[in-house]
Amino acid sequence: MKWKIGNVKIDNQVVLAPMAGICDSAFRRIVKSMGCGLIETEMVSTRAIMHLNSKTQEMLMMTDYERPIAQQIFGSDQESFEIASKYIAENMKPDIIDINMGCPVTKVAVKSGAGSALLKDPKKAGEIVESVVNSVDIPVTVKIRSGWDENNAVEVARIIEKSGASAIAVHPRTRHERYDVNADWSIIKDVKDAVSIPVIGNGDIWSCYDAKRMLDETGCDAIMIGRAILGNPWIIRQCIEYLDYGKEPERVSSREKFEMFKRHVRLIKQDSDNPKIIAHKLRTNAAYYMKNLHGSVEIKKKIFQTETEEELFELLEEYVNSLRY
Repeated sequence: MKWKIGNVKIDNQVVLAPMAGICDSAFRRIVKSMGCGLIETEMVSTRAIMHLNSKTQEMLMMTDYERPIAQQIFGSDQESFEIASKYIAENMKPDIIDINMGCPVTKVAVKSGAGSALLKDPKKAGEIVESVVNSVDIPVTVKIRSGWDENNAVEVARIIEKSGASAIAVHPRTRHERYDVNADWSIIKDVKDAVSIPVIGNGDIWSCYDAKRMLDETGCDAIMIGRAILGNPWIIRQCIEYLDYGKEPERVSSREKFEMFKRHVRLIKQDSDNPKIIAHKLRTNAAYYMKNLHGSVEIKKKIFQTETEEELFELLEEYVNSLRY
C-alpha cells in the first residue's frame, strides 16, 4: 500500500530501521534491492557534521538508488541541529531528515543529552524539531522510544506534531527497558490515536506475520524493521509480498545466503578502500548471513579467526557445501 510523508511518496509500508554501525550505503542498497519502501541511514552526530572529517563524510554517503531515503541525525542542542540539517539538505540531498530521540546507549548519545535523553524534556524536544523544520525544505521526522524510564510517548508525540514534524516512528520500550522486555505495541496504537501525522511502528517484528499483526493491532501507517534484517534482507520482500498480496514467505537456502553475502562484499569494497574497515565488515556480515544455519555457532567462531578475505571465502564455501539446504 502506498503512503506519504509530507510530499515524499512511499511505495509500500516497510521501512528500514536506522541501526548504528549497520546501515551504511552497501547495507542499504542490499535492503533496497528487496523493495524496501523507505530507507533510513545510521544516525550521525550533529557535532560531527559541524566538524566534518573523512569518517563522517563516508557515513553521510548515499546513492540515488536508495531513494526515498531519510538521513538520521542526533544531538542535544538547537544550534548544531540547525547547522547539520542545513548542510545535509544542501549537500547530501536526502528526501527526509530524521531526528533520533530513541538511542539508549550512554556512551554514544545519552551522556551528552542526546538520543532518548531528550524524552526527559519534551519541551526541549519540541524546540529542536521546530528548529530543524524551519531550517530545511524537506520533511522532518522523529524516532522515539516510549519514554526515558516511564511512558510519555503520547505527550512527546503531540509536541513533535505541533512542532511541525511530518511523521513519527515509535519504538515502544523505555530507555530503561532497552531490549529486555517485549515491545508494548499498545503504545504505538495510543500514539496513532493521538496524532494526525503518519506513525511508523517499530519493535519485535521478526516475520511478515508480525508485520501484519502490528498494522492490524495498532493502525500504524507503516512498520519499521531492524535487527531481524541482519543476515536476512529477504524479510523485507516477504513482508511486502505478504502485506500487499497475501503471499506466504519462501525458505531461503544457505547457498542464496552465501551468494547475497558475496554481493554485499562487492558493495562494501566499492564504497571503502580502508582494509581494516573492509575486514571488519566482511567478518561481521558473514556471521550475520550464516546465523541460524546448522552448525552456525561453531562457524561464527571460525569466521572471526580468519585473517584474509580468501580464507574467509574458502571457509564459507566449504561450510555451505556441507549443508543440505
